[in-house]
Amino acid sequence: MNIAKLLIAGSTVAALAASPVSAQNAPPQNILPMRDIPKTAPEPDGDEPAAAEAAKDEKETFDQVFMQQGEVVQEIPSLVGEWSVPQAEKLLAYIPSVKAEGLNPSDYDAGLREAIAAGEGNALNEIASRVFVWLVEDLRDGRTPMEARKQWFVVDPDPDRLPSHAMLEQALASGDIAGTLNALTPVHADYARLKAQLATAKDPAKRKLIRANMDRWRWLPQDLGRQYLLTNVPEMQLRLTVGEKIIKSYRTVVGKPGRTATPQLAEMVEAVIFNPTWTVPQSIVQGEGLGNKVLSNPGWARRAGYKATKGENGWITVVQQPGPNNSLGLMKLDMPNEHAIFLHDTPSRNLFEQDNRALSHGCIRVKGARELAMTMSMLGNADSREDIPAIQEEVSQITASGEYTRYPMKKQWPVYITYFTMGTDVDGQMRSFADVYDRDAPVLAALDAPRQNDRARETSEEVVEIIDDMQT
Repeated sequence: MNIAKLLIAGSTVAALAASPVSAQNAPPQNILPMRDIPKTAPEPDGDEPAAAEAAKDEKETFDQVFMQQGEVVQEIPSLVGEWSVPQAEKLLAYIPSVKAEGLNPSDYDAGLREAIAAGEGNALNEIASRVFVWLVEDLRDGRTPMEARKQWFVVDPDPDRLPSHAMLEQALASGDIAGTLNALTPVHADYARLKAQLATAKDPAKRKLIRANMDRWRWLPQDLGRQYLLTNVPEMQLRLTVGEKIIKSYRTVVGKPGRTATPQLAEMVEAVIFNPTWTVPQSIVQGEGLGNKVLSNPGWARRAGYKATKGENGWITVVQQPGPNNSLGLMKLDMPNEHAIFLHDTPSRNLFEQDNRALSHGCIRVKGARELAMTMSMLGNADSREDIPAIQEEVSQITASGEYTRYPMKKQWPVYITYFTMGTDVDGQMRSFADVYDRDAPVLAALDAPRQNDRARETSEEVVEIIDDMQT
């Protein structure tokens, strides 16, 4: 992708892709790394030969999964392969190398050496396969069980994209045991930098912290994509990244420790909302009496930008209208999620100058949000540099109008809300960050505990919906 520097509000900002889009009204493009999905047969359109052929294909496809009684069965992939002694010896020789990946070689001592000595057969097949699958799971998904990943709501797509049974088949077919396993580790440059730090670190506490943050990279998709937004909550910075290069970084205000701590998510930015409204939560409308105050004092309400409606049942709804005093500021990135978390502007811009910026009720406030909004509008819609002036003009008019406007992005962007307490900062320096939510301890304890089998892929933690993001 060719990157062009754009001048917006006196700042050098993002880069644009020059790849064409097939049609102006095409649906938004999802660029979050996903597994390949088989194409389905087209719907019959009245062409009888085509419909008959489609029906024939469907019958041939499903005949193998329908039993005589009408029950549907699905073959469970085998996690046991046939191992030769030389292949098992390669696996045994690989195990010590995982120490460099921050894992414990002793976790994979399941009697493999003894099984090799006993020779080929069922015992070797089962033990070698078990050890191999454990290594796949830990290198691909992380070793930390889900209950130690506090408020981690990212669902890693890698087990679907690189399933364990397929990795086992590939390794045995090729004979390249080490190569198959090494291909599962994160490809992000920060993981490589942490690995290099681990190779030279002597202090036990520092080594444990490095290992914990290496494991956090394995909780994410192996490849974050060509272009994405990433915010590291402890660093309190947002990065706009293209091709592993940080095009622009922004200071952020994140959630306060406790119930309103910012959760970790991987979502898609679908649109930019200019001049947003804010529907005030009932905890404030009723609990703090704002509803009655707005209804009884219309002059104050008008100056504050509040409008209230009272239903027949007495229920009061309060919406803060667009404007410079709106609690969401002048923009927000629309990234639908059940937590009601998003990135937005704020009228309290003085907070960005503080060192400790864990101050919000969970959402992420962004310094320079108007610039970010313009940048995302262009990156999400321009097919070439020639499209930029028209988008700039359109967005400028929308902003000046003061009216609520949702500006869709044809090319959606992944946004990762992460939690790293050691890594490369926005200036390219390796450093540690304050553990603002005390989330290191359970990870460190899990790495010291015996390896846990049959780990959950998704958290069972409660979703804490962020309903109050009033300015501090």
